Amino acid sequence: MKKRKIMKSDEKRSHRLNYLLKHYLTNPTEKDLYLRAKQMGVSDSTAKDYIRTVIIQAQKIYSK
Repeated sequence: MKKRKIMKSDEKRSHRLNYLLKHYLTNPTEKDLYLRAKQMGVSDSTAKDYIRTVIIQAQKIYSK
């Protein structure tokens, strides 16, 4: 019997943000990013927070 690893909320958030960042870098539209976040089952405010965080990270990557 396998034990399932239980992810902490900060780990889950980190995984989600990494996924959204990879998606945003290939398809940089806020609307699509919002829809992807909502598909994860998060609230509107959390989806908007994810969008802000991902866009900031993408800007850092583009400025390098």
